[in-house]
Parts: sequence; C-alpha cells; structure tokens
Amino acid sequence: MGTVRRPGSYVCGIDAAMDVIGGKWKVLILWALNERTCRFGELRRMVPGITEKVLASHLRELEEDGIVHREAYEEVPPRVEYSLTPLGAGLNDALRPLGAWGREHILTDDVRPPA
Repeated sequence: MGTVRRPGSYVCGIDAAMDVIGGKWKVLILWALNERTCRFGELRRMVPGITEKVLASHLRELEEDGIVHREAYEEVPPRVEYSLTPLGAGLNDALRPLGAWGREHILTDDVRPPA
C-alpha cells in the first residue's frame, strides 16, 4: 500500500492530508477503527448519524487511499471486517494532537473570538 496521488497539485502537506480525510465523517470512521476491527454494522452504530451510503462510500475511498483494510471472509453469511492499515494508524497518530487541541479549546465555554 502506498501513497495515492490525486489529480491537481497540493499547496502543502496539510492540503494533501485534508484531501484524504476531508469531510465530517472520515475522521470519525478513523477514530472508530482505532478502537478495534469492525464490521460494517458495528461501524454504523459507532458513527451515529452516518448513512449506509455515505459509510460505504467513505470506506471505499479510505481503502483506495491505503488507510483502511477490507477483509472479506468467504462464509455463509458473508462477513467483511474493516481495520486500519499501518498508514491509517499513523494518520490517527497525526490527528491525536488535533483532537487534544479540540478538547482543550473547543469543548469549553472559555473559547470566544477576539473582540
């Protein structure tokens, strides 16, 4: 699994990273998969509000980007599990300080824009 280069040029590394994790749901999917390997239904329950269509689409994109691994088992009934790749685990590590910043600055009532 390598780095996927999308069409167009990036201004900086953050621009490239946001291309991979952009949107409301992808970071929440990454957070859920950081906890453990999950099946589709488990992920849907762990990310309240996401639709099946959006979850399926985002999982496909994250798999194409080498962030998520999809393991399909040939069983009856069929079973598919999703987990983070080493690249995905590294991305979660990179996002951890951003989450800490959010908890410290956004989740409190002390944040007010400068006057």
